Amino acid sequence: MLRYIVFRVLQVIPVLLGTTFLIYFMVFAMPGDPIIAMFGDKTPNPIVLEKLRAQYNLDKPFLVQYFLYLKGILVGDFGVSFSGQPVSDILARTFPVTAKLAIMAIILEFVLAVVIGLFSGLRKGKLFDNVNLLIGLALMSVPIFVIAFIGQYVFAIKLDWFRATAGGGAPLQDLILPAIVIGITGYATSMRLTRSSVIDTLNQDFVRTAYSKGLSRNRVVPVHVLRNSMIPTVTNTAANFGVLLVGATVTEGIFNVPGVGNTLYQAIIRGENATVVSFVTIMVLLYLAVNLVVDLLYAVLDPRIRYA
Repeated sequence: MLRYIVFRVLQVIPVLLGTTFLIYFMVFAMPGDPIIAMFGDKTPNPIVLEKLRAQYNLDKPFLVQYFLYLKGILVGDFGVSFSGQPVSDILARTFPVTAKLAIMAIILEFVLAVVIGLFSGLRKGKLFDNVNLLIGLALMSVPIFVIAFIGQYVFAIKLDWFRATAGGGAPLQDLILPAIVIGITGYATSMRLTRSSVIDTLNQDFVRTAYSKGLSRNRVVPVHVLRNSMIPTVTNTAANFGVLLVGATVTEGIFNVPGVGNTLYQAIIRGENATVVSFVTIMVLLYLAVNLVVDLLYAVLDPRIRYA
């Protein structure tokens, strides 16, 4: 197990280098001059332009810019945004908001997927299962921005149960509605995975053996069926959680949530290399950490799995 953990941690290095290089290159290759764009309709002084380009290393070749950025990362310097704020301060302000939203959404998604997927799998072909499959298919077919706008119009504007947009500082109660939107959107796929896995597990020999030993259904279902059916659901939920930590850009934009996704989108529009790449670097590390934890959970969920 220790060798496996060390091997997975070492895999982070090439993934991180490759990701930061690609993101940095794509931002660098965007058309237009981000320094000139800072001044809007005004005509900047050429001397000021040169000073700003030198300040942000934009007067240097691409590879030089990239390696200077990596050098700063190694000493904990993520650069400075065009507004003059350290990127680390921006990340410290926006990430807790996105983290709260992601945790709320993923808990809702996971609980609904496990509970409804389990009952649907145990009642395969019956009314509950058929209705649940139709609802899941509908949720998978409708784009998230449509569900967001419907939820915003019905539950925030018409019924006044929630705020239509997040207020200053994005308090927890303002994140409930966007979390519900994200949660039910991701729930459909996780639920179908749970249902399929439960149906497959019910036909396994160890389940029939458990019943033949006289174990009750209340013992067999949670211990032998559900536990061994969780791996696909956990994998999908972990992937969704990693994506949400990077920022639910569409949902954050609709509900005006001041999180990572919204900030990252604005940084891409302004061509802020340091902000974009720093955000992506941190999020890649988080995503890899989440997936490492999930891989280690496999051995806990299914005793048949062993890592060399």
